[in-house]
Amino acid sequence: MSDHLVENLKLACSHYRSISEVCRQLQINRGQFNKYLNGQSRPTPYNLKRIGDFFGVEDYELGLPPEQFARLIGARGAVRAAAQRQDPLMEMLRPLREQAGNLSRYCGYYFEYSNCMSVPGSILLSLVHLWEEDGNFLFERQERQERSSSTNVQAEDWVRCRYLGAAFQLQDRLFLIDYESLTVNEMSQTILIPSFKSRITRLNGLKTGVSSGDRRTPACTRVVWEYLGPEINRISAYRQVKLYRPDDPRIDDDVRERLDVGPIYNGLFEIE
Repeated sequence: MSDHLVENLKLACSHYRSISEVCRQLQINRGQFNKYLNGQSRPTPYNLKRIGDFFGVEDYELGLPPEQFARLIGARGAVRAAAQRQDPLMEMLRPLREQAGNLSRYCGYYFEYSNCMSVPGSILLSLVHLWEEDGNFLFERQERQERSSSTNVQAEDWVRCRYLGAAFQLQDRLFLIDYESLTVNEMSQTILIPSFKSRITRLNGLKTGVSSGDRRTPACTRVVWEYLGPEINRISAYRQVKLYRPDDPRIDDDVRERLDVGPIYNGLFEIE
């Protein structure tokens, strides 16, 4: 395979804007990948499979005679290009995905605290899971609220919301866009200030969306993400997902101070 691997790798990379882009999406060190391109080193079986998967070929096909490989990757590239042309939304988002930063250090579980848009004067605690999948950073946010104020709340008295979305890091901000997947009747956007500390604890930001009330009033609120870890007891964490009074002892003073401005319905404000 080594007789043809170098030439075939160079041909496959020519379908992308730069070698750096290929390395970034593959998450392979640029210096190591250059050794593959120069024939100074051969990929391990694991990396060879990753490279093949990335270019849409089998690992053994990377060792085909260059003329045969060119016909193979050309035909498959045309199929992929046609598929992309048939999906204008994905084509429009492609530059965004290419320019977005790596959010690996932020993957894991969070408690999200926000001023509730539907019940002013209450703090809503949600559970967020952010993970990486095929180079994309996706997240799920779970919310629930009681339908009634009864102390004996049954399962049917809860209103559940499950948001699914994608996260991007552009310049020095984290952008998260999601939609409510159970009813598909709303979207929201969250902008967080990244942590420049070695250990992530809490992230500040803003969230915009709509109230779940009948008037569907647009609203904006401060938001705090509290990092829980890469793995958690989901059942125990989900039991804490609900509405809280601002003076509830389970909401600490630091969170209350970060959420000191309630929902804004027709205006904007800055984070200090």
